[in-house]
Amino acid sequence: MPPILLIPAGLGLAFLLLPLAGLLVRTPWSDLGTLLAQPEVSEALRLSLITAVTATGICLVLGVPLAWVLARATVPGMRLVRALLTLPLVLPPVVGGVALLLLLGRRGLIGQHLYDWFGLSLPFTTTAVVLSQAFVAMPFLVIAVEGALRGADRRFEDAAATLGASRWLIFRRVTLPLVAPGISAGAVLCFARALGEFGATITFAGNFPGVTRTMPLSVYLALESDPEAAIVLALVLLLVSVVVLVALRGRWVSGVAS
Repeated sequence: MPPILLIPAGLGLAFLLLPLAGLLVRTPWSDLGTLLAQPEVSEALRLSLITAVTATGICLVLGVPLAWVLARATVPGMRLVRALLTLPLVLPPVVGGVALLLLLGRRGLIGQHLYDWFGLSLPFTTTAVVLSQAFVAMPFLVIAVEGALRGADRRFEDAAATLGASRWLIFRRVTLPLVAPGISAGAVLCFARALGEFGATITFAGNFPGVTRTMPLSVYLALESDPEAAIVLALVLLLVSVVVLVALRGRWVSGVAS
């Protein structure tokens, strides 16, 4: 390794880690339990966990079949579909929130019919939080599962087919166990991304206490009135991210690679 690379490498490492170190240094450890017990903090934690888990469940139900189609289908246009699927990964979250609002708002393409026919209004509700989180998080799951499906050994599926197993049985008893590490990794990434979602949520769901104010929104709001509460919430999000990285760097990522 050329010694000259060590200087910019060290600066890059410091640039990434020093802000996190500053967060840990400024955390009011002695008052941590009291701050976590505050109603607004515990409320944001509860809402974030519930919505993130729900969004992850939706992504699993919809994303696993979508990944299977992308990995195994041979119809024309799959490359375009795959490219469009990655848009939420690079799209500014606020733009995603605006797109959801134009689609599902009271005067949106679909939302106007939901409101006129059923009186159903999705924006600025907890459901809107879940939809925002699922929109930005699902590509992480789909990409992970698709990669696992492409890397899976097809000979096991072929052997099951020659023994007379139906396609559904092969998918349920052979394919799913083969790609289980990829599904696990994608679900964890999906949950972490949903938990940290901000832009699409505040645009499509708003910032109402107990209804749509998740942890990232609470951090943003608390910075103006209660910096210590903002630090505690930021610390919780940081700890979740660390747990996700530790999990993915261990059994699941190695399972996908194999």
